[in-house]
Amino acid sequence: MSEDAGAAPAFRGLNAERTKTFVDAVVAIAMTLLVLPLMDSVGDSAARDHTTAEWLVGQRDQLQSFLISFVLIAMFWMLHHRLFVAIERISIALLWITVAWMLTIVWMPVVTALTGQVDDDPLQKVLYIGSLIATTAMLLATRIHLVRHPELHTSSRADLRVGMSIDVSMIVLFALALVIAITVPAIGYLGLFVMFLTGLVQRGVSRLLH
Repeated sequence: MSEDAGAAPAFRGLNAERTKTFVDAVVAIAMTLLVLPLMDSVGDSAARDHTTAEWLVGQRDQLQSFLISFVLIAMFWMLHHRLFVAIERISIALLWITVAWMLTIVWMPVVTALTGQVDDDPLQKVLYIGSLIATTAMLLATRIHLVRHPELHTSSRADLRVGMSIDVSMIVLFALALVIAITVPAIGYLGLFVMFLTGLVQRGVSRLLH
């Protein structure tokens, strides 16, 4: 028997389908958890004989936080889903990057509850918007890993670079939103509307990457 015949087969990575299914489940649970503080508030309002209008007024901050976080998690899931469609195998490193990405997602219900129920302060904004930066950074790390390991996927290098430019643009704009939220308290989380500039910033970042 030759030496090659007795060697263990090279590790080609884990099957991607189970990881994709697990990620979908984690995101679904995180999105569901967002509503729990609102469910609790309904019981509290009922115990105090509040009307529906009084509940809506009293929970306006929590409702705003819920809607913003729901949309953001949905957006992050869509970006992650589009990226993972082309992934066929999962390396150990990619698995841990994905676990880190999921950690940032399941943390979102916690910081969302903080923004809706705790008095506003700079640290709260750092935790909330910083979580968005971390989630995007994990997407960027995923794309960088895929560029270095083309055997794991069917995406073209050009597509990955476009995705990287979007990720970098989002990180820059989330950081800008954080600065605005802290330095101009009257604007607060409305600074997140700078994310509508992603397309414009992405074009500039794309030119730099090329």
